[in-house]
Amino acid sequence: MEHFVYTGNPGRVIFGSGTISRLAEEADRLGARRLLVLSTPEQESQAQDIAAHLGTRVAGMYSKATMHTPTNVTADAMRQVEALRADGLVAIGGGSTTGLGKAIAYRTDLAQIVVPTTYAGSEATPILGETEGGRKVTRSDPRILPEIIVYDVDLTLSLPVSMSVTSGMNAVAHAVEALYAREANPIISMMALEGINAIVRALPGISQNPGDRMSRSDALYGAWLCGICLGSVGMALHHKLCHTLGGMFNLPHAAMHTVVLPHAIAYNASAAPAAMDMLGGKLGAADPAQALFDLSRRLGATMSLQELGMPQGSVGAAVEQAMSNAYWNPRTLEKEGLTNLLERAFRGDEPRAK
Repeated sequence: MEHFVYTGNPGRVIFGSGTISRLAEEADRLGARRLLVLSTPEQESQAQDIAAHLGTRVAGMYSKATMHTPTNVTADAMRQVEALRADGLVAIGGGSTTGLGKAIAYRTDLAQIVVPTTYAGSEATPILGETEGGRKVTRSDPRILPEIIVYDVDLTLSLPVSMSVTSGMNAVAHAVEALYAREANPIISMMALEGINAIVRALPGISQNPGDRMSRSDALYGAWLCGICLGSVGMALHHKLCHTLGGMFNLPHAAMHTVVLPHAIAYNASAAPAAMDMLGGKLGAADPAQALFDLSRRLGATMSLQELGMPQGSVGAAVEQAMSNAYWNPRTLEKEGLTNLLERAFRGDEPRAK
């Protein structure tokens, strides 16, 4: 076996059904008495219902979490943190809310409890991506990693099928890149393959029967594993492109990841044959890029960046920004190849390497 380095991130996970009933004891475990509850505007009512389990430990609520974690929203939330003298955070929702909690924790080192309602997986990472001035910048820091994650399968039963599919594919992207990351190691690869398998097994079941608890449980379990992968090794081309597109054009996060993933895999396939063999074996396909493209399309996902709102004629600018501060990648970033990749993703074409 080749040499490798593995670093395990700390964290406590509560997984099951009805687990939000344990929120109060988890808050007490942290010694938190003045919690600020975070949500998006759309999930404010749900967050209030869930926060009722915390009783008098809730000091207040901030319901303006926004996709891609804009720094101006974080600054606004920080004013409420200070006014309430909050001693902990509870983020309820998907990646937008988790991102806001992480941004606050990075600035304050407040303890975090995350209650995911999607398959984002970002709750399991010490990574924060923030947007300012049309650029999304990422950083990793121990303060960013949430202390406690409460996974309650019941909260995902109402997640629409369309969002379940794209959220799940977003999580799969975390694990796929972990297979060929510079810091890849056998422990993370094992988690990545298990996470991918759980999600691709679950999504067709969710599509056929959104109330299928077993499929919902598999998807949430897979998302957690995929998140661990993202938080344990470095990111590569797929995430760089998505951070670029998200920052420049404010495209819907999970849907954008779903579109880009097959094309990023195709671009890297020749440079990461071992990872492609592992991924193809788990998907039961000789061409994993095509397999994930076909699965996403079959489950109803939009597979065109143009349909998600990327402006006509913007591929060149996106390529330039992506290459200006590139992440490590198994294949050298080439302007012609990236242009072809994004043009195909823009149109919704099938993935092809160039």
